Amino acid sequence: MKNILLLCLCMVGIGWTACANNPLRTSPYPLEANDVFINPASLLVPPSMREGDLLQFNLSKDRRFRGNDDILSEPVPWGVFNPHRVLDEGKWYWRFRSVDKDGTEHPWSKTYSFTIKPGTPQFATPQFSDFLAGIPEEGPRIYCFLREGLEEARRTVRSHPEFSNMIEDGRRALAMSFTTDTVPYKHVFEMSESCDMLNTAYQMLGRKIYADKMVQNLRCLLPENPTDEFLANDFNAGELVYVLACTYETCGDLLAPAERRRTEELILEVISRYYHERLVGQTENRFFDEHIWQFTVRRFVQGCLVTYGKYPEAKEYLQYFYELWTSRAPATGFNRDGAWQNGANYFSANAVSLMYLPKLFGYATGTDFLQHPWYRNAGKGVACTWLPGSLSSGFGDGHEKMNEKPLRIRSAFADFLARELGDPYAAWYSDKSPLYRNEFETRLYRMACGKKRPSSCTLPQDAPKAVWFKDCGEMVANSDWDNPEKNVSLSFHSSPFGSGNHTHSNQNAFNLHYGGEAVFHAAGHYMNFSDPHNLLSYRNTRAHNTVLVDGIGQPFTPDAYGYIVRMCNGDHLSYALGDASEAYCGVSDIRLWREAFEKYRLEQSPENGFGKNPLTKYRRHIFLLYPNIVVIYDELEASEAARWDWLLHSPVKFEIDEASAAFSTDARSGKFRSFTRLFSGADVHFAQTDRYAAPPNEYAGQRGEDFTPSWTLTASLTPVRKARVLAVIQIEADGMKAVDVKRVGNRFKFGSWTLEAELDGNRRPALYIENKDKRVTFFYGKRNVVLDGIVRRFQSDDASVLSDTENGCRKIYEMMDCKVERMGEWK
Repeated sequence: MKNILLLCLCMVGIGWTACANNPLRTSPYPLEANDVFINPASLLVPPSMREGDLLQFNLSKDRRFRGNDDILSEPVPWGVFNPHRVLDEGKWYWRFRSVDKDGTEHPWSKTYSFTIKPGTPQFATPQFSDFLAGIPEEGPRIYCFLREGLEEARRTVRSHPEFSNMIEDGRRALAMSFTTDTVPYKHVFEMSESCDMLNTAYQMLGRKIYADKMVQNLRCLLPENPTDEFLANDFNAGELVYVLACTYETCGDLLAPAERRRTEELILEVISRYYHERLVGQTENRFFDEHIWQFTVRRFVQGCLVTYGKYPEAKEYLQYFYELWTSRAPATGFNRDGAWQNGANYFSANAVSLMYLPKLFGYATGTDFLQHPWYRNAGKGVACTWLPGSLSSGFGDGHEKMNEKPLRIRSAFADFLARELGDPYAAWYSDKSPLYRNEFETRLYRMACGKKRPSSCTLPQDAPKAVWFKDCGEMVANSDWDNPEKNVSLSFHSSPFGSGNHTHSNQNAFNLHYGGEAVFHAAGHYMNFSDPHNLLSYRNTRAHNTVLVDGIGQPFTPDAYGYIVRMCNGDHLSYALGDASEAYCGVSDIRLWREAFEKYRLEQSPENGFGKNPLTKYRRHIFLLYPNIVVIYDELEASEAARWDWLLHSPVKFEIDEASAAFSTDARSGKFRSFTRLFSGADVHFAQTDRYAAPPNEYAGQRGEDFTPSWTLTASLTPVRKARVLAVIQIEADGMKAVDVKRVGNRFKFGSWTLEAELDGNRRPALYIENKDKRVTFFYGKRNVVLDGIVRRFQSDDASVLSDTENGCRKIYEMMDCKVERMGEWK
């Protein structure tokens, strides 16, 4: 098991331990080796380093903590401290100590340091006391940020474009009845949805029929206590708290005193259980804890809001959630790029919380929480990683799905960014995909916020053809993303977040679409989080367009990380270089995955794609030569001769000409064809199959899944220690013609493009691409090159250099690998 987790481009250093199902920090953050993501840096202390009931933090510019601007926190029960102010550039020192509840102070820890460098993005949030002061004395509190707009919204509600949808949803909720069910808690999700529909209609129309129904549903719950099994599910716990809190605040005058007291106590009982047993000290130190962030934090904050002022513990819980959010949100605390680290599909599960909490905190503090860098980039992230009418860019659970509910919520989030920030990408996306009009959970915001959509919803003229989401490790290139039906879309993934939870073992994988349809896309179906199909086929490296080494792929662990070390973009060529050399690191030691394999009597064996392997280097150069050509150049090396399996997955069967190492596909829709040529210095043998290592459970299909088998092509290189692989992929559609790839030695000609590639694994890797008609030149592995008739000398023959126009302006990019940061250890 490798103990070092690396991240590129100033990624933060974090140590993790396999605790429960999610890696848990084992070392403090930040340390001097870390580049800080946001100024101010939040201080994090793992629970393993706590010696008492509370933690106290000390931060100073002076090593001896005798500075004029030292910060000494109050002792707190959690393991996070946010200075809530921008820190001066330069070196900072910090330490912590444990404090017992009786006031006994333990010795200070060792002194740690970190440096705030020039240019670090700044985003300081207000102190918790500011948030507390901004909470209205009288209700409503849950949607206090809509108070100013509600009155006007009520006056004009009948002319609102979503009025009919609101009425229809309200009628649907009124028709639901849980009064005869002997186990009402099993309907908590239906009750929560009904609560949203009824509350929106009541807020807009003020008709008691909606409030009476909310109370009726609440009274089904109050006589019984939720079971331990019910509360063990964090979704159940969160939705229950919301039903209780929203009904209590909206309809409190319809409840008897005993019912109000019972509701208050039940809210706090659930929150207290989670706070003490699962959250405090833990969640702030976990990288992934999806359910908590998706729903539960938002729901618990709402429960705290309605009980704050009546119960002292509600203030403590509320402070914890505020400090947790301002330190680790909106996207783990280590993501500024606007994309989603768990894949485009699972963004939708987080979208409502990502809308609600910044609005609540912003209203109460007077600070715009949407100025965080992640939000400033989120419009581009939402639009680019799942184009309207298309498959998503892929790479996580649900990457193959096109279900309306997540797309509705995604559209609603884009509409939110368009209204709040005037974001042009979000406005364009939600205009192209106006599904938000049918999204009931966020309807009250749209009806009452008082903010209009931008008058123009066109894509910006300077929209880049390719976008690099650096922190997530993804690049998406589009030939014409304003016309999705004719767009060639290439997405590439090599992520510092590694594999696990809703991410897959797919470093250095790519997906290729035309007109929103899959040309080459990862295989399988998300039927179950960890059944045999998921473990052996869907999440497994063998299901993705990447590489196996002696049949072995990447395990399910954060250690199995990759990173995009270079990216540059022009009008005629977009390029990325991914490094997955550390991703093939054996087996997973995380309990969740160990137990999943044991449950189905499976092994993390080489036969199943896991285990030791000799890989030492896997770097993938990938290009989109606009509009319709993809070039891939792989550098593969191992400590001993290995069989390299180059994988490609298609919805349709491949037509293979093994003699020329060529293969093609014809889309089921008839809209396009693909043609691929593969070249290597090693001998290549082809095979294809439409069978999974473990088939999906078709009986469990609930979302209209298309179980037509996809096809997997495996190009196996005769075992060698070092290999180079070149692939040229062309899409033929709508007047774009594929052309013959003509080879003379290591020189290739296709249309107006010329390419030279070193294919001998024993020689230094090198690549040269040129299009004289378009005045485009790319080279890698050369120091001296003629550009525009002038001999130019560059820093290193290891550099990637692109000469192209960008938005019509001539530019020359020279790139070396971006900085790699150590992330600490986990066990």
